[in-house]
Amino acid sequence: MLDLLVLAPHPDDGELGCGGTLARAKAEGLSTGILDLTRGEMGTKGTPEERAREVEEASRVLGLDYRGNLGLPDGGLADVAQQRLVVAEALRRLRPRILLAPLEADRHPDHTAAARLAVAAVHLAALPKAPLEGRPHRVERLFFYPGNHPFTPSFLVKISAFIDQWERAVLAYRSQFSGEAASETVGPKGVEARKAMRRYFGNYLGVDYAEPFISPLPILHVPWARA
Repeated sequence: MLDLLVLAPHPDDGELGCGGTLARAKAEGLSTGILDLTRGEMGTKGTPEERAREVEEASRVLGLDYRGNLGLPDGGLADVAQQRLVVAEALRRLRPRILLAPLEADRHPDHTAAARLAVAAVHLAALPKAPLEGRPHRVERLFFYPGNHPFTPSFLVKISAFIDQWERAVLAYRSQFSGEAASETVGPKGVEARKAMRRYFGNYLGVDYAEPFISPLPILHVPWARA
């Protein structure tokens, strides 16, 4: 069982979206992992082989307990029955307590599809009669990390002590974040913008850096309670 699992449409999305939170969780003794849905073979920059090597380096930087890839088609992610079953079987196998997935509001169709697949797969993985291998598993909570569209966070995670580790993990993807930019997010400025976003949200907490997340359900928290 993993404490924290990130669903990433492409290699680098998990690190870029919530790598600081993964680093903090690992430092606090939790088990962490990233499940890439595709190999990023349609990316303008880099090759699948280059990105596979970059995945290994980024995973080492974050100290992940698990890194996997479902090999679904890059540019072809879709909320369809076959892909739902593939993701749901992975959830039964990995048995994450908390699942982090991309926010549905995004300019990239794969990110939108990954969000919908996450919701469907969480539901299917828990159903005893679902046509899946493995024992049913119920994910405790599903949260979303933002991408390229405006959003309002539900909560923030302080990552000030882990911002350098986050940046090293992201920059492990040299094929994507060095040299000439391919888009507003692929290239050196994309990393700068994501770091600035973390600084912006950290300001609200009076800390240096924080990562934002969106919760589809209210979060029950009483400040003076022990649990």
